[in-house]
Amino acid sequence: MAAALQAKLQSEQRFTADVAHELRTPLTGLHLAAELLPPGRPAEMVQDRIRAMSRLTDDLLAISRLDLEISRLDEKAERADAEVQQLGPPAEPAVRATGLAAEVRVERDTRVETDRRRLQRVLGNLVAHAHQHGRPPVLLTVDGLVSTVRDHGGGYPGHLLDHGPQRFRSRSGSGRRTGHGTGHGLGLTIAAGQARVLGATLRLSNAPDGGAVAELDLTPPVPGPRRAPSGGGGGS
Repeated sequence: MAAALQAKLQSEQRFTADVAHELRTPLTGLHLAAELLPPGRPAEMVQDRIRAMSRLTDDLLAISRLDLEISRLDEKAERADAEVQQLGPPAEPAVRATGLAAEVRVERDTRVETDRRRLQRVLGNLVAHAHQHGRPPVLLTVDGLVSTVRDHGGGYPGHLLDHGPQRFRSRSGSGRRTGHGTGHGLGLTIAAGQARVLGATLRLSNAPDGGAVAELDLTPPVPGPRRAPSGGGGGS
């Protein structure tokens, strides 16, 4: 069973990489063709869909790169390039990079050895996912080693809380395209993969008064026997 699961995971990873690379060429052609359309609403709609497809392709390429990094991580027990960082300062740039609104609160700052670029990518993806699948206001809080992104929408669906991000899962358990866990949702996949490379823990929950809560915990792992690699890097 373990061998079958590993084979399934590897097949899924190869599929992700192949799809991403195969999409690049036709997307380039579509972009050039769209530039020839006369100005107007139809041209804007086509260009908007091309941009959405380009973002999806970029996300797929990011996931395929993460798959490779995680497999190396499992094989060699290596971590991301890390330096001692304050956790408060990267929060504001991470939000600005998304172009979206989120209140940033630094309740308790601290220093930890981590990769600032990856940290900002995780926080940015969580903020973007909160806007895409939840409702404002979106709040990013840094409290010691835990950074939390919370929105005020309908919360995460049960399958996401039970099983974590699973790539290509496109609908909530009810079959309706509403709320967290709908759409391609690859932002959470990338956030979960980047968190794993950082050696961090990404926890998903729902607030008692409504809204989805994503906690990135950078508490260093307790040294101990190395566990066997497990499949990861799904996303929704």
